[in-house]
Amino acid sequence: MLLYLDNCCFNRPYDEQAHQLVYLETQAKLYIQEKIFSGQYGLIWSYILQFENDQNPPIAAKLEIAKWKNLSKHWISATDDITVKAKHYQSFGLHAKDALHYACAMEAKADYLLTTDKQLIKKSSAIGELKVINPLRFIAEDNHHEDRQRNH
Repeated sequence: MLLYLDNCCFNRPYDEQAHQLVYLETQAKLYIQEKIFSGQYGLIWSYILQFENDQNPPIAAKLEIAKWKNLSKHWISATDDITVKAKHYQSFGLHAKDALHYACAMEAKADYLLTTDKQLIKKSSAIGELKVINPLRFIAEDNHHEDRQRNH
């Protein structure tokens, strides 16, 4: 299974953890990272992820997130086609960077785009080309899928 995690998702463990939802999303993201690290999921990295992480103010977070590039199975570079698709996705209300993440995930044929950005999840549902969900929901869906496979 190929996953595209956006910058919000990668940064979740570095956010203030006092709010219960942030804490739970962090735990889900860390669980997903372990599955990526062990090779159970494939990771996609892109030029827009690289750009956003390079702008990340906390140096420690930036350096830790950058390590995931080396574990990625696919690297998506900037192309005119991605830019055109991103402009199309903006017509659905996605912000420019979110539209680029979406276009890069589509280019790599991601199974899921994982994000903690509620607006991205909501707006991308109108596009309907890619499953965009938060890490908690992804784990629930993946576990449900695994349970179904075991029972057949």
